Amino acid sequence: MKTKIITAFLAAALLTAAFTGCNTSSDNSTTPETSAAASSDEAKLEKKTFNLGHLNSTAHLLGFVAKEEGYFEEEGLDVTLTLFSSAAELSSGLENDKLDVAFIGSVPTLTFQSQGHDLTIFGGEMTNGHGYVIKPEFVEGKSDWDVSILKGRNVASVKNSVQDAELQILLKDKKIEIGEGEDKVNIVYFDSQKDAYNALQNDSIDAASAYSPYTSLAESQGYKVVYRCSEEKLLENQPCCRQVAATEALAKYPNSYNAFERALIKAYKFTQENREGTVKDVKKYIDIEEDLINTEVYGGYGTSVPDPDKQGTITLKNSIVELGYTEDYDIEKLYNTDIYKNALASLIKENPDDKVYAELQNHFDKFE
Repeated sequence: MKTKIITAFLAAALLTAAFTGCNTSSDNSTTPETSAAASSDEAKLEKKTFNLGHLNSTAHLLGFVAKEEGYFEEEGLDVTLTLFSSAAELSSGLENDKLDVAFIGSVPTLTFQSQGHDLTIFGGEMTNGHGYVIKPEFVEGKSDWDVSILKGRNVASVKNSVQDAELQILLKDKKIEIGEGEDKVNIVYFDSQKDAYNALQNDSIDAASAYSPYTSLAESQGYKVVYRCSEEKLLENQPCCRQVAATEALAKYPNSYNAFERALIKAYKFTQENREGTVKDVKKYIDIEEDLINTEVYGGYGTSVPDPDKQGTITLKNSIVELGYTEDYDIEKLYNTDIYKNALASLIKENPDDKVYAELQNHFDKFE
C-alpha cells in the first residue's frame, strides 16, 4: 500500500520550535485585567473537577506539564491524573463517567468510534513516537535493516493499537504475510504495551512494539530498533494519541473543556521554552532516567502538540479502513475542533505577540 499517512505536522515551524528557546523561563505573569478575566471565566465553568486518564508514556506530557506548572489551576480546574494500562480501559472510564478526558491512541479511538462508542476527539496529544525493537542477536553483523528483519520472528504487540496498525501497513507494503513460517511475521498479542515489552524477556519472543519511552528504554538495555515510525515514509507525521471525551460531556460542559484546552496549550508553550523544566515534570509521572525522557521528548522521534490535526487523523482512518483494520464510518459527528479553536483564539487575544501561539494558529488554519 502506497498511501502516506501524513499531516506535515513536523515539516515546518512546530518541529523547529521544539529545539529552540529551550532552557529559558516561561513568562507566566498576569496583569490585573487578565486576572479579572480568568476569574470571570472560572465563574462560568460548569464543572471544575476533572479526571484525566493517561498511559505510562512520555507522549502524554502535556497533561503532566499542565498539572505540575499550575496551568489547570490557573484555568479554575482541579484535575486529577490517573494512570491506566490500555486504551480499552481509558474508553471504559469515559463511558462510565469515571474520566472526563482520556489520552487515547488514534487507532483505538477510531476503531471504538466505528464500533458505535459515542466518543469524540477534540484535541491532539502526540504525533509519531513509536516503533519496534528486536533482540540484538538477530541483527548481529548487519549494518542496516528494515521491517523485513522480522520475517520468521515472533513479535509481541497490542491488538487495536497504533503500533499494530503501523506494522501491518509496513508489512503489506513489503508484501510480507502475517503468520507462522520463515517468510512470515508471527504477531503475538498482549493486553498492554507494558506486557508486550516485558515479553521480550521470554525466549519465545524475538521483537516487540514500543511506544515512548519504551523505545529508548529498550535501547538502553541493549535491544536494537527495527524502525521508528517517524523515519518511515508511509508513517510520516502520523497522529498518535488524541484527546478524547464522551460526546455528551463536551456538549454539557463547553466552558470547562475550553479551560482544559487552554491549560494544555499553555503547557505546549512551556515545553517549547523550558526543556529542563519539562523533563523534570515528566519524570514525576514516568520514572526513568532523565536522558531517556529527553531523547523521547526532544530527540525528533515524536512531538506532543495539542492541535486536533483533523486532516491527518482522517487520512489515518482511511488508511486503516483500506487495511481492513476497521469498518468505515462518518467521523464528522465525532470530531470537535471548535474547543481547540476557541481556546487558542482566547490565548492569542491575551498574548497577541506570542510566537508559539501564532505557529499553532497557522498550522490549525492550514490543516483543520
